Amino acid sequence: MEASNLEETSFCQRMNCALSRVGDKWSVQTAMQLETGPKRFSELRRGIGGISHKMLAATLRALERDGFVARTVYPTKPPSVEYALTEFGHEMVVPIKALSAWVLDNLGRIERARRDYDAEAG
Repeated sequence: MEASNLEETSFCQRMNCALSRVGDKWSVQTAMQLETGPKRFSELRRGIGGISHKMLAATLRALERDGFVARTVYPTKPPSVEYALTEFGHEMVVPIKALSAWVLDNLGRIERARRDYDAEAG
């Protein structure tokens, strides 16, 4: 394989990996919950309907690893942990909110297109 094809493949893989993180449904919901300020794990879990303990823990770890979330441990008995968006995380919320607004504006069109497609296919 040519060097330029390898570079392009590597770039695409890196881009897909990053997009899968910022576009993942649990990452989006977690970021939106943290947009209003730091939260403890249990607060996040209550605010995100349907997420399991294991999935939230994995999502928070991944968001922390990618630099979107900061984890702070307070030396209390027992230790308390708080999660907050970093500045980078707040930057990520901007396009998420823009896409959400676009979906809301176009939800009727999307639903009509689905009905039309299903009627033709079915």
